[in-house]
Amino acid sequence: MTKREVNLKIFEKKTENQVLFQPRIEWWYQYNKIRGTLPARYQKMDLLELFDDLNVSIRYFSYATGLPDAIRVRHSKKVKEKIEGEKKFLIYDTPKGELVEELRQSSDGAWRIHKFSVETTEDIEKAIWLFENTSCILIRENFEKGSKFVGERGEPQFFVPRSGYQRLAIELMGIENLIYLLLDFPKKVERLMQAINNSYDSLYEDIISYGKVKIINFGENIDVNIVSPPYFEKYCLPFYDKRSKQLQKAGIYTHIHIDGSFKPLSKYLKDLPFDGLEALTPLPQGDVSLEEMKDAVGEKILLDGIPAIMFLPDYPLEKFKNFIRKIIELFWPRLILGASDEVPPPADIERVKIVSEIVNNFNHEKL
Repeated sequence: MTKREVNLKIFEKKTENQVLFQPRIEWWYQYNKIRGTLPARYQKMDLLELFDDLNVSIRYFSYATGLPDAIRVRHSKKVKEKIEGEKKFLIYDTPKGELVEELRQSSDGAWRIHKFSVETTEDIEKAIWLFENTSCILIRENFEKGSKFVGERGEPQFFVPRSGYQRLAIELMGIENLIYLLLDFPKKVERLMQAINNSYDSLYEDIISYGKVKIINFGENIDVNIVSPPYFEKYCLPFYDKRSKQLQKAGIYTHIHIDGSFKPLSKYLKDLPFDGLEALTPLPQGDVSLEEMKDAVGEKILLDGIPAIMFLPDYPLEKFKNFIRKIIELFWPRLILGASDEVPPPADIERVKIVSEIVNNFNHEKL
């Protein structure tokens, strides 16, 4: 079977004899290529040639690849953009006034949020109007390009936008401001969350009617330092239940990105309405042991699981190899192995090849 076929069959729970190794190496490649620090062997390879040389699968077609995203946001009014040196301002016009997001350019050329757009109760009212007049759509041509790009290396996937709570915490307010506003003005903030969640209606309808998308990630970046168990129950679970089941009813498999600290949320994992859990990170980088993680996920598919720090050259190699064998032993056959959550730029890329060889030997023995 091709990696694409194996990828889908793991979600279908129709394969009992293969582990798929699907590390996210795109950022490692792009970072080192820009800086001229790619190892000599890989300097003339493009990204897909690197995937093939390492004999690994690819998951996302638009992450650090240069390919366009499958999802487009449509605002009722044009978003204005202003660049002043290393600053960029995104200006959202509403009848209640402007919302302004300030970004700064980092040394790697990426724009990152420096000042959030929603900071006051007046901003909340502006944002409610904005999202009541915003929609998201699937760009089918972009998905087709992505599918062709990935080929047989994996089932092409993309992220859907974050739930209202997570979007406020990470993109629009920041966690500190969100918590204060939730305590002081809960009804206003909840109205904004609902407006955000409702703005996705057309997107889910598009995905379902298209009929070619097989697996989708909820790129939530769940971390208990951002969402406490009570808020997770109140604001996140209803969103997941509605949207994941909406997709699953149409035959689309789902998984959710949970990284950082998650031990206090472990009790929810078995019952989450997703087929898989992505980027759960065990010790020594995360806050749970592999055994605790296994108990928490139950029969769900684990995507990733190898702490990213283990790919660094100073991490003991034999401990690294033993960890790979242990995670396969514990989670196979519900396992799509990868780095939690991606191979870091300073990594020893030869360790990716080592994992690939361990996985190939395991699969060969099981055939």
